[in-house]
Amino acid sequence: MTSIRRRDWIAGGLAGAAALSWMPAARAFQKSTGRKNLLILMADQHKRDCLGVAGNPVVRTPNLDALARSSVRFTDAYCANPVCTPSRASLLTGLYTHNHQTWNNATPWPYEHKTIAHAFGRAGYMTGLIGKMHFVDAQTHGFDYHLDFNDWYQFLGPKTRLYADELARPNSGSGLPQIDDLWRDEGDPWRDVRENDGRQGSVAVGRVSRIPEQDQFESFVARESVRFLRTHGRKQPFLLISSFLKPHDPFMPAERFANMFRPEDMRLPDTWGKVDLSRVPEEVRNSIRHNGPTPELSNEAEARKRIALYYAGIAQMDDALGKVLAALRELDLEKDTAIVYTSDHGEMLGEHGLWQKFEFYESSCGVPLLIRDPAIAAGAVCRTPVSLVQLLPTLCELCDVTPVGPVDGASIAGDLRAPGRTRDTKVFAEYNLRNYRAKYMLRHGDYKYSFWANDIAELYNLRTDPKEMNNLAGLPENKGKEEELKAELFAWYKPPEIGLKPGAKLPG
Repeated sequence: MTSIRRRDWIAGGLAGAAALSWMPAARAFQKSTGRKNLLILMADQHKRDCLGVAGNPVVRTPNLDALARSSVRFTDAYCANPVCTPSRASLLTGLYTHNHQTWNNATPWPYEHKTIAHAFGRAGYMTGLIGKMHFVDAQTHGFDYHLDFNDWYQFLGPKTRLYADELARPNSGSGLPQIDDLWRDEGDPWRDVRENDGRQGSVAVGRVSRIPEQDQFESFVARESVRFLRTHGRKQPFLLISSFLKPHDPFMPAERFANMFRPEDMRLPDTWGKVDLSRVPEEVRNSIRHNGPTPELSNEAEARKRIALYYAGIAQMDDALGKVLAALRELDLEKDTAIVYTSDHGEMLGEHGLWQKFEFYESSCGVPLLIRDPAIAAGAVCRTPVSLVQLLPTLCELCDVTPVGPVDGASIAGDLRAPGRTRDTKVFAEYNLRNYRAKYMLRHGDYKYSFWANDIAELYNLRTDPKEMNNLAGLPENKGKEEELKAELFAWYKPPEIGLKPGAKLPG
């Protein structure tokens, strides 16, 4: 089966079929259908190179490393938008942000754009989503079985207070509230109830969590994923997404994992304090000078503390993820199950003096991507640049499932079968759409070009400058390459934000 691009779907006159394909239909749930199961494991804000198998000497990821050795690992995978909700919408719909219209973390996913759950559900799969997906509103987007933060709070009961203290403010990115609208009319119910911890910004540098390890969200997601596999895994083919929050904030791991990493042992990135501020866009320059969410991180000791806690969060997530993989083996489901591991975006982790995501630098826009298919040779590395927008058509092809609507991404199943072949590809990403400060990225070959509406462009040669410290844009000797990449970017999508006045937004 080949993937179906959005423009080909429409041009082929299949829009009517797409409108009908997601309507309720009788499912032929059978005990044995011969279909391959699909398990998608996700983290939030996992920096691409923070894997032992990628050569990181500090991180502890034994379970992901073992999975990588039986998978194809993509070294140059990118999210389609370096922020939670739009990126996840692209992963599950196969559409870029300007097509799925989930503009930011406060935008509900439009109902008309159907997800991988609709496609696999129509093919007879039981579809489960356990953990974070940042849907914004109450839609379940085709999943039969769904547990999220609100179910975790029901499990926690009075211990939810501990989590409210860790966040210290409303934050749907960390699941409190899970749905912004639930608090919009009456305000924050935890106001004046939380214990303040003296943080200078909205996000704490971090500490050991006061929530017992067995009660934390990672443990909840792992435990309920195992329950799903034991209860439903042998009755019919399944699609299960197990989605963890860590290493996203709050940077408050369980003590067992925090003890693995000492702040004084952490190294600051080589790029720390070395960026030429005159050669980067204003947004980047301002973020380097002052990190609004956590101003303390300008202090080197505090920065090392954050790095240690971030690594602890990865170790805790890896440990929980390992329990899901162990259950898959114990239930004798592994041989019939394709497995994917990825993240919605990365984490700057002090690179360039930046933190969190939101940028097109490799640490932020790059993501880990492991794909294991029991029918394909394992343990290979693929260096072809790819995008998470390509994941849906790829998994549909591997499982012989038909997408239920148009998709922008092309399947990379061929790269799984021939991972040593590095193809010439174009990878796109976008951020902050419908805004004066919108930006768009193209990775083509060795080069990455970022267009900023109403600011200077960025151009990096990733082969000679993998740390992205030497902006080639605007220099006479690079004019030809810059114009070439800008034309390719605009051929993909021409930003409508050009010319907007500062602060203005597109109508509608």
